[in-house]
Amino acid sequence: MAVRRRKPASRAGKAPSATPSATPSATPSATPSATPAKPPDQPAGAPRRRVFRGSSPSIWRVLPRTFQGRLSLAFVMVFALAVGTVSIMTVLVLDNDLRQQVETNLQARANAISAVVRVKAEAAAALDPANATVVSAGNNLNGYVRAAMSDPTTLTNYANDVAQADLRLRFGLGSETPQGIVFYPAGEPSTFSASLTAEPGRGQARDSVSYAETFRFVDPGGAKPTWYLEVSLSAPYTTRASTIASVVGFLLISAMAGLLLAVVVSFLLARRFTKPLRRLTDAARALAEGDLARRVPADRARTGAAEIAELSHQFNAMADQVEETMEVIRRDRDISREFLADVSHELRTPLAALRTFNELLQEKAGSDPAARAEFLEASAQQIERLDWLAQNLLELSKLDSGLVRLNLRPDDLRATILSAVEQAQVSATRRGIDLATELPETPLVTRHDPQRLGQVVINLIGNALKFTPRGGSVRVTLVPHGRGARIQVSDTGVGIDASELPHVFERFYRGSRANEARSSGSGLGLAIVRSIVEMHGGRVMVESRIGSGSTFTVTLPADPRKVGESATTGAPTAAGATKPAGSPGPAE
Repeated sequence: MAVRRRKPASRAGKAPSATPSATPSATPSATPSATPAKPPDQPAGAPRRRVFRGSSPSIWRVLPRTFQGRLSLAFVMVFALAVGTVSIMTVLVLDNDLRQQVETNLQARANAISAVVRVKAEAAAALDPANATVVSAGNNLNGYVRAAMSDPTTLTNYANDVAQADLRLRFGLGSETPQGIVFYPAGEPSTFSASLTAEPGRGQARDSVSYAETFRFVDPGGAKPTWYLEVSLSAPYTTRASTIASVVGFLLISAMAGLLLAVVVSFLLARRFTKPLRRLTDAARALAEGDLARRVPADRARTGAAEIAELSHQFNAMADQVEETMEVIRRDRDISREFLADVSHELRTPLAALRTFNELLQEKAGSDPAARAEFLEASAQQIERLDWLAQNLLELSKLDSGLVRLNLRPDDLRATILSAVEQAQVSATRRGIDLATELPETPLVTRHDPQRLGQVVINLIGNALKFTPRGGSVRVTLVPHGRGARIQVSDTGVGIDASELPHVFERFYRGSRANEARSSGSGLGLAIVRSIVEMHGGRVMVESRIGSGSTFTVTLPADPRKVGESATTGAPTAAGATKPAGSPGPAE
């Protein structure tokens, strides 16, 4: 019975020698020189030169400057790295699988060779009448066996037909150890070899894979000694190299085609990603050049990523805010110009009158006591008018600039209104006008600034007294309104024309009717009223008809701090309509 034990095969990729007397020998490895390359002579203490920075351009200068170019390059590099890694791993795995297949084939061929050689060797040994053993106990090969195995034709046939590789056979004895079989070759000559001489098939070539196995043959009767046969196969014809070459070629062609496709796709994707950024750049440039109406189209912004779309929306919101701010600045500039023109006009009238009175007093009129007294009284009136105008301008400027802070505190509105009515009572009596109030019996408490709100009531009463003829009446009413309050100042005066209602709160507006009452005053009283009411979170409205008098209504919240912004409604366009204090610049 034959027992086979495999001998570890060399994976070094180098075929064993086919010469019987050849024994593998280890090639001594070359010892690399441990002495590093000597740098060029350099003066002691001199700074070390950095060749990379001085002689070669920085890698950042080679990269594309545009975001689209860098994004395309990054995409292509990632694709190339991924394809290269997958290709290398594919080739390595395929090479390992093909190598295992070749070793499996060589193992099967070695088994076939051992079976054929056993039959031939035992048949040749049986012809020896003196010693019928293949290998004697003294580890000598039978002469008949040596003669039979020395036939070159037989070995060549074994190499070409059975092994299909370079073949080497060694006879001898062996011993069993825990590590395997230890083979002891028989006395020479006991090694026989033959080279593969058959023509390779299509796609076949010599392979570096080798295989060796030791077979143990035991005499079933136990009379003959056990002998061993070492079979070594190397450099077989395989298609492993051609298969790997075909796969590598296919991978290279596929990688090149994929790389070309990746370049096109990356260019299109990068262009798609950067197109919204270019739109943003164009819009920002146009905005910087003064085109405040320029926006990023919302429908086109959706073609980009969510972050770019959000950036486009935020840019449009910023542009809207900038345009709105610039519009406010332009409007304020126009209002300031008109305000300065109005102030110049208002100041010119009393100054011209004072200059005229001064010139007259310097002439003959100065010697007339009656004329001098008349001019001095007129001059005093103009000076008073200038003082009133200056106070109103200063007050309105403080209110518009936000320099005035309200002293808000919970207080009874009845006391504020009564104090204002008492201050105006003297003027009403002098004009022969009935000034009355209607107040609730219980306290009406809201959070307000008594001094500023009293100024509102005084201005409204003064405006009503100015346009109410002698014998008329002015009524101040206070009623609850929701959680706040409503103050109404009604008169039985001349009324306001419907065309003038939208402008009564404008600065320096005094109407177009040529009467003494309307042409007097500074034209700033109602502007101050509107500003103070809005600071309290309320609104002021007016209702009027020609010949039927006017009614000014002030609506106040319970707590101005809880009001986000003043409520606005439509302005009156006809007699009897209402106008809130939402339009710019009212006038007295």
